[in-house]
Amino acid sequence: MSPETLGGSAPSAGAGVGSRGRPSSPALTPPEILLAALQRRVAETVVGYQSVVRLLSVALVSEGHVLLEGVPGIAKTLLVRCFADSLALSFKRIQFTPDMLPSDIVGSLVLNPTSRAFEYRKGPVFANVVLADEINRAPPKVQSALLESMQERQVTVDGVGYPLPRPFIVIATQNPIEQEGTYPLPEAELDRLLFRILMGYPSEADERTLVRLHSDVPPVRQVGPLVDAAVLESFQQQVAPVYCSEDVLDYIVQLLRATRDDRRIMVGASPRAGVQLARAAKAEAMWAGRNYVTPEDVRSIAFWVLNHRVALHPELLAQQYVEGGIGTEPVVREVMSDLFDRLPAPR
Repeated sequence: MSPETLGGSAPSAGAGVGSRGRPSSPALTPPEILLAALQRRVAETVVGYQSVVRLLSVALVSEGHVLLEGVPGIAKTLLVRCFADSLALSFKRIQFTPDMLPSDIVGSLVLNPTSRAFEYRKGPVFANVVLADEINRAPPKVQSALLESMQERQVTVDGVGYPLPRPFIVIATQNPIEQEGTYPLPEAELDRLLFRILMGYPSEADERTLVRLHSDVPPVRQVGPLVDAAVLESFQQQVAPVYCSEDVLDYIVQLLRATRDDRRIMVGASPRAGVQLARAAKAEAMWAGRNYVTPEDVRSIAFWVLNHRVALHPELLAQQYVEGGIGTEPVVREVMSDLFDRLPAPR
């Protein structure tokens, strides 16, 4: 179903440059309508995570990948499945376990008994939306099998490259509190993830709605996707031309450099983080119905782009554990929030 079916209309050809020298935006655009419809569709089953659906939508059109991190039982897997069901895209779920092999992800060569020749049998990574469930339960050798797929959008087997379908997004999940039998994600793989979304418990009102919704009869999901691959690819093409002023680009660079100069941070964000932050900010503006990026677009997603790319000093984390036992997430939030507050945003 195209966005026009949902009540939208294509951007007018007259959208041009505003009075202050930056491109103007139409009052209402198809991406806005589609995003609201996606959020409503997922909320029919998974209550209280509309902001997560928005971030997944930003990652999808900016060609990034996502890590969902949260305690068991908050519907991480269900949310991804509902999100994928709303798209007319192929979907595969890979349940990571310690005994997995890389071939379980990318596929392998098998002998055809008829032709007596080896043929390549594709693995589950060949899908538009790939759910890497409990990714930290697989050893590093298996985790690294996803690196080429995430970066190059292809798989190489026996020296032959096989392109992955487009669009392509990997959504991984992991449990941050259970460390026994898990393997931390390598920094190289973390840096290839656009967002690390830290999912907490729902609000009291959302949890009451959720319990009421699921304790009686399982909710009936609406059938039929809301958008197909062609529309999503058109949205992806709309992201690159979104206008990003020099002031906003300088703001992004200053954010990156601030993470490297702060004494509480042992390792700051990489230049790749800046590229992905700028691309994601453009996608955020596109979903908001604008063809220009504002500092608010950058700030609204900067934490999700940067929180897994900075390493805090162990002494700071240990002190927080001793004093309040609040864990790493609030510490990272406090440090990043302090950085954002100290750095003035352009007007």
